[in-house]
Formats: sequence, structure tokens, C-alpha cells
Amino acid sequence: MANLPVTVSSDFASYYKYIAEHVHKWADPLTQEEFWHNPFSFGNSAGHLILHMTGNLNYYIGARIAETGYIRDRDREFAETERPDKAKVMAAFDKAIAMVVATIQKQGSEEWLAPYSGEREPEVAERFMIFLRCAGHAYHHVGQLIFLNKELTRGSGPRSASA
Repeated sequence: MANLPVTVSSDFASYYKYIAEHVHKWADPLTQEEFWHNPFSFGNSAGHLILHMTGNLNYYIGARIAETGYIRDRDREFAETERPDKAKVMAAFDKAIAMVVATIQKQGSEEWLAPYSGEREPEVAERFMIFLRCAGHAYHHVGQLIFLNKELTRGSGPRSASA
């Protein structure tokens, strides 16, 4: 018989890796300029979305479960004006994903059901739910990255990722 906590850990870890692969699929083809450009009068640039996803994971899972000491500046995730190097932003995202996967792998039956609390997540009562919500949140932003990539690379030929 399968061990549910082991299956949950394995599947969550695989899903977060899948999300990271898709973030790279749609962000990697973008130039530094495209990465920070928002072609619309609404929403965010790819760079700001990835800063936001990184901050989200580092706070909800890093600070609140893995006890990394991360202090979040959520507003800056959307308002960063310095336009950091794309490679550094992507490396920070990859580091956050690695931390999430390592934290997932430490969860057992009792840990998945351990109480959880975090800012802006009053309805989350246990760890399992925050991992689920963070995965859904991250994949939602992958959809936005696809939309941005398609708009930013329209007409640029083979650089654009395919669906």
C-alpha cells in the first residue's frame, strides 16, 4: 500500500519543479529589456511577476515553515525600479524553488498537518494547504508569463517559446 505523506511530498516536489521549468520556458527567451517591459496598461512585467513569485515562496514557505528568516517587501516585488539583472532574478527564483522542494521533502504525516499561519492567508490552517495554495498561485503567474511572452516576442521569429 502506498504511503500518502510520501506520495504527497513526491508529487508536490515534482509539481514545483514543473512550475520552475515552465517559468524558464517562458522567461528565458526574453531579453533583459523584454523581461522588464510591460506591453500593457495593466498587469506587470515578467521580471516583476518572477520577483513576486520568489517573494511569495520565500515568505510563505521559507520564512513560515523552513524558518529561513526571510523578510518580505511585497510592494517592492511589483514596484522595483532598479531592473536587476535577469540572470540574478532567475537565480533567486531557482533558489526559492530549491528551498521549497527541500522543505517539502522534510514533511511527514505530522508536518503536513502542522498548524500554519501567514499574512494574507487567514483561511490556511495547516501546512498542506499553504503548499497547495502557493503551487496554484505560482502556476497562475505562469499563465501570465505565457501571455507576456507571446505579446513581447510577437513577430520576433524563433526566439518565442511554443505552447
